[in-house]
Amino acid sequence: MKQIYAFEKVDEYAKYQNIIEKFGKKLKEYQRILEENYSLSEMPKAIMWTTEELATTILSTIPIPAYTNKDIIYMSPDLPAWRQLFMKQLDGKALPHIRNFYENYSENHLMTILAHELTHHSDLFIDEFEDDRGDSIWFEEGMCQYLPRKLLLTEEEFEEITNVEMALVEVFNEKYGISPLDEFGSNSYEGSLSSIMYDYWRSYLAVKFLVEVRANNDIDMIFGEYQKWHKEGRKLPLTEYFELN
Repeated sequence: MKQIYAFEKVDEYAKYQNIIEKFGKKLKEYQRILEENYSLSEMPKAIMWTTEELATTILSTIPIPAYTNKDIIYMSPDLPAWRQLFMKQLDGKALPHIRNFYENYSENHLMTILAHELTHHSDLFIDEFEDDRGDSIWFEEGMCQYLPRKLLLTEEEFEEITNVEMALVEVFNEKYGISPLDEFGSNSYEGSLSSIMYDYWRSYLAVKFLVEVRANNDIDMIFGEYQKWHKEGRKLPLTEYFELN
């Protein structure tokens, strides 16, 4: 996988060189786990490292500076910019404990965002990037959140971000709770940042529940049911199939 650097100035690359190299090594280790256990057979062609500004205004209009476009992962390694972005998703609400978490958002957590993008390339997911992916995107996005966090974070870090996102779902439920999870993806990246992230939080928590509670930590069972749902013709919405309603 090639490493491409899209920075306007040489000193910007120098500023992020250390974290880029660290993340590159960690991603290779994570890649090996996916290849051995989660059907990663074809890698993306490249990672394009860039700034938040270029990622969200020039290279794309997606408001989150980490995404996959066909065979290329785009990623900003700018940790302070990520912290500011996550503060913005709180819509000005006080939430001191959650603010403290995002003010100190760590490199380990940022690494899981990069790993999230690589996880999308697993053959265990049914839909391709060019597909409409309208009725089960929540499962893929939730699993791409869950796997990197479960595999790369410490138990304490995993529990902390889970508690933060559970609290955020409760905070924003009254505002956004009417939207069914199966509709995640129908208006991707439209609306406020909190409305976009609300679906990511819910998807992660739904997948975590399926794996750890419903399947007693048997992740293969959950992937098997997901693929069975597809092979049988997607007769029910996936949340209904999994009896999440």
